[in-house]
Amino acid sequence: MRLRNKPWAKEKIEQYPQYVVTAPEELKGKWNTVYEANQPLHIEIGTGKGRFITEMAKANPSINYLGVELQESVIVSALDRLIEAEVPNVKLLNANAVNLPQYFAKGEVSRVYLNFSDPWPKTRHEKRRLTYKSFLKIYEDILPEHGEIHFKTDNQGLFEYSLTSFSAYGMLLKYVSLDLHNSLFEGNIMTEYEEKFSEKGNRIYRCEAQFQKKG
Repeated sequence: MRLRNKPWAKEKIEQYPQYVVTAPEELKGKWNTVYEANQPLHIEIGTGKGRFITEMAKANPSINYLGVELQESVIVSALDRLIEAEVPNVKLLNANAVNLPQYFAKGEVSRVYLNFSDPWPKTRHEKRRLTYKSFLKIYEDILPEHGEIHFKTDNQGLFEYSLTSFSAYGMLLKYVSLDLHNSLFEGNIMTEYEEKFSEKGNRIYRCEAQFQKKG
């Protein structure tokens, strides 16, 4: 799906530093200063239009949330949602996930969410998948020991690939659902894509993978 360019997006992002974090490299080890309360920080990589991260923040006021999105033309939609919601425990970051270790100290992030990531189905694009081993290393670098990744997708191929990738990395699969919306899982908050795909009859896959101490 072609992304509609919004040439005004960058300027709008700069107008709202209270919602979109600037100079993240200066916050390494100090992210608690960005939020009103010093509490666990969960991040969503590829936050899209921000529905998931905003609703999670509303439902869990004792947790701080950060939505990480690379595309300026997408993150402005999440920004509009935050401005309207006025939720104090959620912020946005316009950045590339490969740079996360430059922004966060080890253990500074308590959980990582990956929701409906680009599947990059061609083999030559494997390294771009957010569950590829190099990305898992990035998440491990910012999560505490035994930190978790919570992953959802409607793409069966990506899900199977990701389960294999998690296992090959030595992670523990704590929860696996091959049909989330017909499971007993409680408290699921849908993303915009999730609602769209499930209405079409697509199955939603979900898993929780936990890093394990090596050596």
